[in-house]
Amino acid sequence: MSNIHPTAIIEDGANIAKSAKVGAYTFIDKGVVLDENVEVFQGAQIWGNTKVGSDTKIYSHAVIGQVPQDLKFHGENVELIIGKNNTIREFAFFNPGTENDKGYTKIGDNNLFMAYTHVAHDVVVGDNNIFANNVALAGHVEVGNYVVIGGHTPVHQFCKIGDYAMIGGASALTQDIPPFCLAEGNRANIKSLNLVGIRRKLPKDDVEAILSAYKQLFRGQKPLKESAKELLEQSSNEKVKMLCSFILDTQRGIPYERNIKNDK
Repeated sequence: MSNIHPTAIIEDGANIAKSAKVGAYTFIDKGVVLDENVEVFQGAQIWGNTKVGSDTKIYSHAVIGQVPQDLKFHGENVELIIGKNNTIREFAFFNPGTENDKGYTKIGDNNLFMAYTHVAHDVVVGDNNIFANNVALAGHVEVGNYVVIGGHTPVHQFCKIGDYAMIGGASALTQDIPPFCLAEGNRANIKSLNLVGIRRKLPKDDVEAILSAYKQLFRGQKPLKESAKELLEQSSNEKVKMLCSFILDTQRGIPYERNIKNDK
């Protein structure tokens, strides 16, 4: 195929769409599936049972689908599933799942993973997220949709990050961040709502409802989960219900300080 460089190593069994492009000195393992218009740049490696969705670009020297960095892993049949139109920049490192958890790592659509990002085993990532340089998602992390994580930020195992959240650069995240919130610091704490982000993407009525809920949850005097339970029963707004349900379901806790200041 004219769109596969002659120096690329492609093992028998790999399933590569006719419109996919494979650059020089790349390696494609026998279990890999590349959908239409996938582009793999010079020196990248794709291993194992990895499926890459259409229009995704994998840049030079990324290592995708290599075995998990987990001492409990012993070669089980596991997967890495990457959705459509993702951009995975240089030296990124993605692992598949493990038998002890989901058995797969799953990436949604339209995500940007900047250089040196790491996605560990059993991670689930939604759609339309941005991960800046050197973001590291540890095993079992879950990230929603429209999340932004600043550079050089590690996320601890089993943490969850809700939709439209933002994590500042050079933070260290060890607890769950609810939808619509902005967190930063080492250790990261919730500082405010991600008002810039949600104003860009959500209707005004939703933004006002979220802002009112945030004040009741994080600036009131009641315990956080008690406030969340009350608000879940009272509110008719679906975004507020999403926020409250996340807080009630958290396993690792929510990092915040009572009476923190809120953006106006």
